[in-house]
Amino acid sequence: MSLVFHLDMDAFFVSVEELFDPSLKGKPVVVGGRSNERGVVSAASYAVRKFGVRSAMPLREAYRRCPQAVFLEGTPGRYREYSQKVYEVLKRFSPTVAMASIDEAYLDLSGTERLLGPPLAAAHRLHAAIRDETGLPCSIGAGQSRLIAKIGSGLAKPNGVLWVLDGSEQPFLAPLDISKIPGVGKVMQKSLRSCGVHRIGQIAALETSFLEERWGKHGLALAGKARGLDAGGWFSGEIGTRDQPKSISHETTFTEDTKDEALLQATLAKLVQLVARRLREHGLWTRTIQLKLRYSDFTTITRAHTVEEATQLDTVILDAVQTLFRRNWKRPMPIRLLGVHVGSLHDEAGQLGLLDGEERKKWGAALEAADRLRDRFGESAVGLAAAMRHGRRERVHENPAGLPGGAKDDE
Repeated sequence: MSLVFHLDMDAFFVSVEELFDPSLKGKPVVVGGRSNERGVVSAASYAVRKFGVRSAMPLREAYRRCPQAVFLEGTPGRYREYSQKVYEVLKRFSPTVAMASIDEAYLDLSGTERLLGPPLAAAHRLHAAIRDETGLPCSIGAGQSRLIAKIGSGLAKPNGVLWVLDGSEQPFLAPLDISKIPGVGKVMQKSLRSCGVHRIGQIAALETSFLEERWGKHGLALAGKARGLDAGGWFSGEIGTRDQPKSISHETTFTEDTKDEALLQATLAKLVQLVARRLREHGLWTRTIQLKLRYSDFTTITRAHTVEEATQLDTVILDAVQTLFRRNWKRPMPIRLLGVHVGSLHDEAGQLGLLDGEERKKWGAALEAADRLRDRFGESAVGLAAAMRHGRRERVHENPAGLPGGAKDDE
């Protein structure tokens, strides 16, 4: 019998901040930036959620709803450190662990009953180990599939454990709202509700042929999920396998619209550095490099360039992005947002001449060494000189580079 756990850290960023400042406990706390900034909420304490504040909400809206909240910019280095601590605990319980983000993970515990005890006992042991060794609260869902485990951990929040017994998946799912299904976003929810479908049990009662005819492959995935199966792209592959991205991007919205060219160039360098690091982390190379530029009036343009040889080097990507920027910025129009996107990803670099190949190896080795320093000391520890002039803090991100369980941890 298969057994999957989904562990989700409760209000992870807030909980880490509380370890370093216990006076925050019980208070409405928002992590992500200052209340007057254009950014979004990265994490909200349970106390502030009572006011309708949620993750991904604009910071200014969060302040409007709860002006008495404590707003914190966040400390990404601490979050990576504690995510690594959590990962190390998880690896003692199962050799097959997949970090879905900085604060959640799937574990395959099939066949571990003789070692760890029955599923519910094993879940409580893991729950206690996380609490004792990190000081952080978490919630755990257990079941025969990742889908069941993930829904279970959500219902167990905060700081709880829920095990769905084998064979009870459909009765467990039937009364739940369709919004509880992982991967079913607002557009799909609206489409389902327009057909009178509001509960997961209603999906299970529909013919698979109707679901496929109405929603194509997404309908087929819904049919499986409504029965508690790992169906669709959300749960592709086995636990512990790494899904390679089809594209990688980073963008930033300025606190105030700017036409300061030095700041704009430094921001581009910082974004390139983040994108290139992710390429190396996944062992991928790119040929298509794209600039995204949004003006103060919200007019947005995207421009792309294809390089002759696939690359994962900061310097090559930055050169292409800077060229696109110089050609397309309508000076002196103030800029609200900048973004860097890479596509046409490959897992091989392609052939180069001997001299070019040696030069690329040297650059690659230097940048990999820089990545290791960032893993240890944070994103601002080392980087391109142009990026260092960026001067802005590292943003809190639930899927940062250097996520525990990545390629470097598997070597």
